[in-house]
Amino acid sequence: MTPIDHEQIPSSSETPQANNQIITNIAERENIEIDLLLEGVHRLYGYDFRNYARASLTRRIWHHVHAEKLTSVSALQEKVLHDRSCFERLVQNLSIPVTEMFRDPQLFRMFREKVVPLLRTYPYIRIWHAGCSTGEEVYSMAILLHEEGLLDKARIYATDMNDRSLQQAREGVFGIERMQLYTKNYLEAGGTRSFSEYYTARYQSVIFQPFLRKHIIFAEHNLATDRSFNEFNVILCRNVMIYFDDKLRERVHGLFHESLSRFGILVLGSKESMQFTGYSDSYEPLDRIEKVYRKIN
Repeated sequence: MTPIDHEQIPSSSETPQANNQIITNIAERENIEIDLLLEGVHRLYGYDFRNYARASLTRRIWHHVHAEKLTSVSALQEKVLHDRSCFERLVQNLSIPVTEMFRDPQLFRMFREKVVPLLRTYPYIRIWHAGCSTGEEVYSMAILLHEEGLLDKARIYATDMNDRSLQQAREGVFGIERMQLYTKNYLEAGGTRSFSEYYTARYQSVIFQPFLRKHIIFAEHNLATDRSFNEFNVILCRNVMIYFDDKLRERVHGLFHESLSRFGILVLGSKESMQFTGYSDSYEPLDRIEKVYRKIN
């Protein structure tokens, strides 16, 4: 297949109709190449990106084409199918982690005020962080539960499709340069201690205390293909589904609905909503601003 040239500019001597046809052909060729790449990745490796939001996915694929010093998506497909290390780099590129400790502190403050009292009524608490990335929000939750006296009866399941991110999350090691921001977030989220109590500094990194990791299970899980694996009192999936198309988003909402216990809590990201899904009537808003919902049926 002829490589797509994104620098191609139609000649000014051509009619507007001809120019539009050239642009249409380029876009169609690009879509075909991307479809073939995603189908190959799914069939050979079991990773399904076919229902990710197209615009964002296309940008990331082309970024990886250039990173691999290639000239077309077709060339990337050939390399990915014959070189697993290239595939692993592609997955890393398509699942860029964006996270921080106590991200959106007002959400964690609200969680303390509205969700923690509900969790106190349970003899045992299961929490699922779906799409946990490198684990900062997971450790944030462990700290919050510890301060509320709930960590010892809690089990936090942290999953992601990106094995490299999961490995960093398991280690609990993060750059020391971010601790000033994380401390600020922690205090704004209602933290009650010195944030430095929860980690030990080592050169240019910090490692979080082992008692936090003791209550966390890290595992690989792909929201696009994998099924429910337990029943949970709380599920957090924040700003992950913004990269999905409507079909995949509906699938994931079905997975969460199946996985939540009755009156379980679903926490979404600030740019996500329960509206326009087939499950909107199954929840009531616990906090509309912070996108926190309680399952009612």
